[in-house]
Amino acid sequence: MLRLGPAPVNGGSARVTAWKTAGEIEPAFDILEPSERASPVVFNSPHSGARYPASFLASSRLDARALRRSEDAFVDELFACAPQFGAPLMRAHFPRAFLDVNREPYELDPRMFDGRLPPFANTRSLRVAGGLGTIARIVGEAQEIYGARLPVSEALERIETIYKPYHRALKRLVARAYRLHGVALLIDCHSMPSVGLARDERARADVVLGDRYGASCSPAIVDFVEQEFRSLGLETTRNRPYAGGYITEHYGAPASDLHALQIEINRAIYMDEQRHVKRPDFEDLAARLAGVVERVATAPFGSLGRVRAAAE
Repeated sequence: MLRLGPAPVNGGSARVTAWKTAGEIEPAFDILEPSERASPVVFNSPHSGARYPASFLASSRLDARALRRSEDAFVDELFACAPQFGAPLMRAHFPRAFLDVNREPYELDPRMFDGRLPPFANTRSLRVAGGLGTIARIVGEAQEIYGARLPVSEALERIETIYKPYHRALKRLVARAYRLHGVALLIDCHSMPSVGLARDERARADVVLGDRYGASCSPAIVDFVEQEFRSLGLETTRNRPYAGGYITEHYGAPASDLHALQIEINRAIYMDEQRHVKRPDFEDLAARLAGVVERVATAPFGSLGRVRAAAE
């Protein structure tokens, strides 16, 4: 059952802003609301935040440039048009290297912390083993973030004051869309490096759609979204190398008309990955993507009731 929390206030986002403490990332996230809630689609950008607490930077072995390798930089701007078409856009302002809301709430590596983690913490997941839990241990090519162990209380504070409010707000948006339209589609917006770490990995597509191999979203919706991206001449594939994370898995229940689809945009098509700046044609791509956003936001997804009936 969706549990709902208070709505956050709107606020602007600056790039690589340093704050004195974690509690001063305010607002930690915001929601760009449409003037009319005409769409069953909710857009979410959980990894585009770039407000770095000064205490976090001080505790890190890495400089801000290295830490930014984990950002889905500028993705919130690529999808900022969503409210024009009746769909809200939720976006994080805290960086993924500081806290990852696309993980379970307590997916934590005990080797990172001083003190005992709660007994319900998931300390053995593959994501924890890879250094990418709720509080990440690494960024980029396995670069260690911290120079020393963190107090357990620091991890729990980030979860209580940012992670949980974020998901309460996101659940509320999805529940509202479902209440108004009888169906809800959560589009989780991300970006990916143009080149993978594995030497034998083929060149990545322009767009990767993740539906947990069919478990989180109706195939009809995925087909529709895939065709929209391909109509722009963008090479689009599914689930490899990204099938979707916690958000896609947790919010997607197609048999109940609750759909979740992850979209990964290849960073090379909109930014300079080394200098961390937008390409000169960024606005042109954003304008082209606006057409996709419009057609997805205004598609007649209410007719997908028959998908639920067939699944049952």
